[in-house]
Amino acid sequence: MLTRLLGKRERIRGVYLWGGVGRGKSMLMDLFHESLDIEKKRRVHFHAFMQEVHQRLREARKSESGDPIPPVAKAIGEDLECLAFDEMVVNNSADAMIMSRLFRALICDEGVTVVTTSNRPPRDLYKDGLNREHFLPFIELIENQLDVMELNGATDYRLDRIGGMETWHVPNGEAATEALRELFFRLTDYPVEDAAHVPTAELDVGGGRMLHVPKSLKGVAVFSFKRLCGEPRGAPDYLAIARTYHTVIIVGIPVMGPDMRNEAARFVTLIDSLYECKVKLFAAADAEPEALYEAGDGSFEFERTVSRLKEMQSAEYLAEGHCAEG
Repeated sequence: MLTRLLGKRERIRGVYLWGGVGRGKSMLMDLFHESLDIEKKRRVHFHAFMQEVHQRLREARKSESGDPIPPVAKAIGEDLECLAFDEMVVNNSADAMIMSRLFRALICDEGVTVVTTSNRPPRDLYKDGLNREHFLPFIELIENQLDVMELNGATDYRLDRIGGMETWHVPNGEAATEALRELFFRLTDYPVEDAAHVPTAELDVGGGRMLHVPKSLKGVAVFSFKRLCGEPRGAPDYLAIARTYHTVIIVGIPVMGPDMRNEAARFVTLIDSLYECKVKLFAAADAEPEALYEAGDGSFEFERTVSRLKEMQSAEYLAEGHCAEG
């Protein structure tokens, strides 16, 4: 019905399709977009779209006076009838502050039909975010202008994509990097030939602080050990990561000696956060978990982390649902 009606000039209600990871949302989006028989359509990852919006707003502020959002929305919607997003997720205040007005202009003024997927119901978008009260009109807009549909079957199809793949790769190096690279593209369906343009993200970790995520797509994030544990970070940073991403890939984990007690302590807090939220962890390291930190302050406590890292490699753990699905 939606495909047929979009050929008309009238404004058509959109769809907000949400559910746990691996339930087939992206597959349905693929089928919808491919079968949509109109020319004025666009499918884009949500992070990439918001980066484009911020760039357009910067340009508009340079060339025009007044509110830049209406002209930006008009420019986006000028030759567009349907805008399709994979994985709508809001994890920074900069996006949250403009989304209500931008999408109201796109939907209500420009007549663009929005179709999107998300891991969360609308009411949980930007949950606990800074100044969330300013974001609530966007949730109301979704519920009023889009048909909200839940897709939460019992089967996690994502697990089929990682079947037979190791979760812990030793040592760091070209082979480990290639294995994790293949995993990332399997999980995200991102075209390998466009690897240079994988979306990044700025994750709001609270207190007005942002964490740069070098690769961020469909609930999968890629980090280096140095970025996560080599810089001053604490539990709020790691909890924000764990709640936002169902899968985390970490490269460059070293063997840590007594001189790296701070890095080891941060790594313990990181793994605790990922474990509690049932995040899937894939990593490249210079040693197996039990040999990562054998001597130094906190090495005894590190044994619990070793136990958790072992459990996180099990089929039982990998079959657990992410905390955001609850």
